[in-house]
Amino acid sequence: MKPLISTSLTAAALLFTAPAFATGLYSCDSGDRSGWKSMKQLETKMIDDGWTVRRIKEDGGCYEAYGTSPEGQRVEAYFHPVTLEKLLVARRGEILFRKDD
Repeated sequence: MKPLISTSLTAAALLFTAPAFATGLYSCDSGDRSGWKSMKQLETKMIDDGWTVRRIKEDGGCYEAYGTSPEGQRVEAYFHPVTLEKLLVARRGEILFRKDD
């Protein structure tokens, strides 16, 4: 019984001391916010490109958008807030597009 308790306590300690990540799938080195374009500008660009937009938020220095791609897939996508360049598109954990670095 003691090994089980010891193992459980060790696992719990590791769980609570692990670093917390503020981002989901992608992060951006986007500089000062004064150079960022607005979420409304991103929404307009996405709609012009054939997307249906449900929600846009900031995540990890990027804009994270939820919606339907021009191909008709419900996805989450990351865009650079300065250039509005598409960086990553994922669907249910599967990466559909990733910009080459």
